[in-house]
Amino acid sequence: MSLSMLSTKPVALSLSILLALAACAPADRPSATETKTETADAARAATENPFFSASTLPFEAPDFRLISEDHYLPAFEQGMAEHLKEVEAIANNPEPPSIANTLEAMERSGQVLSRVQSVFFNLTGTDSTEGLRKIQSEIAPKLAAHGDTVMLNPKLYERVKALYEQRESIATDPVDRRLIEESYRQFVRAGAELAEDAKATLRALNEEEASLRTAFQQALLKQTEAASVIVDSEAELDGMDADNIAAAAKAAADAGHQGKWLLRITNTTRQPVLTALTNRELRQRVWEASASRGFSDGDGDTRDTVKRLAELRAERAELLGYANHAAFQLQSQMAGSPEAVLEMLTGLAPTAVANANREAAEIQALINEQGGDFELQPWDWEFYAEQVRAQKYAFNNDQVKDYFELDRVLKDGVFYTFERFYGLSFAERDDLPVYHPDVRVFDVIDSDGEQIGLFYADFFARPSKRGGAWMSTFVSQDGLNDRKPVVINVMNIPKPVDGAPALMSFDHVVTMYHEAGHGLHGLLSQVRYPSLAGTAVPRDYVEFPSQFEEDWAKHPEIIANYAKHYETGEPIPAELLQKMLAASSFNQGFDTLEYLAASFVDLAWHSLPADAEVDDVASFEKATLAKHGVDFAPVPPRYRSTYFAHVFPGGYSSGYYAYLWSEVLAADAYAHVQELGGLKREIGDRYREQILSRGNSEDPMALYTEWRGQKPDVKHVLVRRGLDTSTP
Repeated sequence: MSLSMLSTKPVALSLSILLALAACAPADRPSATETKTETADAARAATENPFFSASTLPFEAPDFRLISEDHYLPAFEQGMAEHLKEVEAIANNPEPPSIANTLEAMERSGQVLSRVQSVFFNLTGTDSTEGLRKIQSEIAPKLAAHGDTVMLNPKLYERVKALYEQRESIATDPVDRRLIEESYRQFVRAGAELAEDAKATLRALNEEEASLRTAFQQALLKQTEAASVIVDSEAELDGMDADNIAAAAKAAADAGHQGKWLLRITNTTRQPVLTALTNRELRQRVWEASASRGFSDGDGDTRDTVKRLAELRAERAELLGYANHAAFQLQSQMAGSPEAVLEMLTGLAPTAVANANREAAEIQALINEQGGDFELQPWDWEFYAEQVRAQKYAFNNDQVKDYFELDRVLKDGVFYTFERFYGLSFAERDDLPVYHPDVRVFDVIDSDGEQIGLFYADFFARPSKRGGAWMSTFVSQDGLNDRKPVVINVMNIPKPVDGAPALMSFDHVVTMYHEAGHGLHGLLSQVRYPSLAGTAVPRDYVEFPSQFEEDWAKHPEIIANYAKHYETGEPIPAELLQKMLAASSFNQGFDTLEYLAASFVDLAWHSLPADAEVDDVASFEKATLAKHGVDFAPVPPRYRSTYFAHVFPGGYSSGYYAYLWSEVLAADAYAHVQELGGLKREIGDRYREQILSRGNSEDPMALYTEWRGQKPDVKHVLVRRGLDTSTP
């Protein structure tokens, strides 16, 4: 997917961080006995807390040997207290405001809070425990309140405003001017110009939103467990390969269902196992378990949370002078407005629907040919689509997995690409502590021999990890304090049973490139101000560098280097490779339509005015899809509202469209690079210097057009997706 790119260092005090931090989860209140125990733990943690000073490990990487759960709350409390003292000192400085004594001072503030939040919120996504979830529920509203206290400080705002009004005369450096403008914009958007009674209302809205985002995230974990499908007979798993059957048996045993098989539900509506299962009844069970998440009464029901989050966001937008939350959010993005997003989405919808209908007709014809007396349903699509793919291209995805062994793809694929194009090398090390045995650590070395940062990789799925794939940071690049980045990539590749090779689908290969692209954006940043560094860019730009790297997975020289049989080392046969590449554009009508449908649903929720009332979540979704002409029953939205982690607990509200917006840039950029000569260091160095190193230090479209020489051409994304643009 993505990036779950929640920036860990927003402007100064970081409104964006504090909002990201609020995406936590609730838990039961502790008993009196637990409270006494926790008080004693807190007292001990206060004298031994590793977050109170910078880590002594290379690049201040977290020392997980020293960190325990009882360190987090004291570190959050002290971190917020210290941060507020620093902010008060800045706000009450008797000297006239300057970049140094106001904005740079803000950028340097909150070090303890930054350290604890970067570790804590990485672990709640990758290795959650009941203890971490309890801390999340307690700290979320406190962090929201802390963010408001900082951003709504009137004296602090007056200093920022004074700098903004003098920016033409005092900011001779364009990056300084960018910092002033971005800081001022964040304060205004946070409500700094509101009257005191309106500020009080805003605080209440923000605290409630923080708690609800937490509740949603917690419910997602419960949904995943509750939706798992237990299978009683191995015969029902016909079509699955032996390794996946063995993994399902182990998952069932681990969950207390010895002698059975457990099929876990992944985060999207579609489920990978549906491509293999011949048992139509079981396919229907799996699909319905996925698509019904959050719609049943109980701990995982998020319907009321969805409606209230939409209401809260609309109320806040109205308070700040916007028509709706989408207008508020998109003002600061490349798109600029909901109208611009709708123009893009509605422009692509007819093509996507037409392609999906063509694909559906081919699938239905195959069903009929095989004597199936039924109409194509969502749980049939992927199973029969694979057969259509096999007929059209004489290819099946399972044919290539033996050529995509994880370690070879990582080292001879991703790392090889980055060495050829950017001059980087990666050296694995085993001397740094990690939070889980599956996590690996690599030094990242530049072509001149200088180490530029650390790269952590956490690839395998486990029950304590949320679904999807993302990049985050433990330490962000910081030119002010001369800090180098420590980044992490997270995926959910099924872990093989003991002794078996970790073989990947080609989709996982592409995802590995995608997340490594986000990692590069963080690793290669060279920006003075941390709030403008690395991936701290607009949502509809942040996916551009990651999607740009995806296409290298198909580059002839690169794929020849990593696509080798895990046992023999023989390269993938040329005929099979060509079939795979030809088949990779298959089913793009489905892929594009399910994405567009989810984007329309996201935008619809966040375009509601403050006085709107939604009675039923499912009916609202259905009406939205019909309104935009994307209500095609066999192709449901990629995410339904009740498990749409990107937009309700996550940071992509009104922003799910961003993947496609960024893909326009990525496809155009990759085509341009190939025109220039392809995989050459001089081309990579220029892209690195003009795009990857610059963060948000300049307007993103200005950065792109400066590098590209023109604005992006949308034709390349249609080619990339293999969409037939002719009428049906």
